Amino acid sequence: MIFDRNENKEVIVLLGAGSMGTAIIRRFAHGRKILLGDISQKNLDKVCQELTYSGYDVETMIVDATDRDSINEFAKHASSLGKVMYYVHTAGASPSQASPEHILKLDMVGTGYAIDAFGQIMAEGGAGLIISSQTGYMLPIPYEVEQTILNSATDELMNIPFITETATRSGTAYMIAKRVNHLQAMKAAATTWKERRARINTISPGIIVTPLAYDEFNAPGNTYQNMIDQSAVRRTASSDEIAEAAAFLLGEHAGFITGTDLLIDGGVIASIRSGAYNLH
Repeated sequence: MIFDRNENKEVIVLLGAGSMGTAIIRRFAHGRKILLGDISQKNLDKVCQELTYSGYDVETMIVDATDRDSINEFAKHASSLGKVMYYVHTAGASPSQASPEHILKLDMVGTGYAIDAFGQIMAEGGAGLIISSQTGYMLPIPYEVEQTILNSATDELMNIPFITETATRSGTAYMIAKRVNHLQAMKAAATTWKERRARINTISPGIIVTPLAYDEFNAPGNTYQNMIDQSAVRRTASSDEIAEAAAFLLGEHAGFITGTDLLIDGGVIASIRSGAYNLH
C-alpha cells in the first residue's frame, strides 16, 4: 500500500536514534522524508519499525558519529534524497557511559563534524538543531578560551590546552563538550550555515527521563536527585516536552532565531547561578 503519493518531499535528518531524537521526529516529521543515522543497527531497526508503523516515510543508515568520513557520507546520502530542510543531532554519551576521551570525540568533535558536513548541504530556509545539555552552563570557560574555540577548526579542538588539561574526568569532559556545542552552533550560524541561508540552534535539556538518563540515575551519589529537589519545578521532564521546543526552533515561527541556545532545565541553572543550590 502507498501511504503518501507526494513527491519531492522535504528531508529531515536525525543522527542519534535515541528516545529524545525520536520524539522530535514524531512531533515534526509527518509528510517529510526521514533519514535516521546511528551506530547501532539494532537501534535503527527498532526506531524505523516504530515510525513506519505510524505512517512515517523512513530510511536508515549506519553512521559512526565520531568519524568525519562516515558523517560526510551520511550528509551526502541525505542530499541525494531531496532538499535537506532539517537536521537534528542527538548523538552523544553521558558521563557514566564513556571515558573523557570518548566523550570529547563523540559529543564535541563528532558534533562539529556534523555541523560542518550539513552546513555544506542544507537547503535555503532550512534549520538545524543540536541537543546539548544544561551542563554546558556548569563549568565556566574563560572568555579568551572561548574565542580560541570559536576560531579553531573542528580537528583542532582536541589540541586546545584548556580542554586537554581540564577534561580529565568524564563529568568535566561532558560539561566542556556541551558548552563547545553552543559555540559550534553560534559560529556556524554566523558563517557556513549563514552562507546557505539556513539557521542552527542548540537546546540544553535538564534532567529528561530517557533510557540514557537511567545510567545517570543509577550512578553513585545523589547529584540527580538533588538537582530535581532544588530546581524550581521540582520534577524531571519528558522527551515530548523537548520535542515541543524543538518543533518551535525548527519551524517557521522561529525564523528570526539562529546561533543561540534554549535552556530547558526546570530552573536548575537558575538555582545554581543564584546561589540557592550548590552543585558541589
